[in-house]
Amino acid sequence: MTIQTEDGPTGGRYSLQKDGAMAEMTFSRASPDLIIIDHTGVPDSMRGQGAGQALAEFAVAAARAGGWKIFPLCPFFRAQSQRNPEWRDVLSG
Repeated sequence: MTIQTEDGPTGGRYSLQKDGAMAEMTFSRASPDLIIIDHTGVPDSMRGQGAGQALAEFAVAAARAGGWKIFPLCPFFRAQSQRNPEWRDVLSG
């Protein structure tokens, strides 16, 4: 799955497409060192195929590469972060 990034000064999103459907994870930029992941949307046609997990892993990798922290406001991302203790280095709050 190829994930696209849209990033602006106040926020952005990670997205991926498959068979005309799109899954996304959106974020707000609270500061240069902190993003707030606020929503994950996966259409029914993509559920159970790892799209949400791929977006979450991508967000974690982007945070590590960019040197920022993630505040997990989104319930999906929060649940994933609790299942993946190795992500603690990029979590805030």
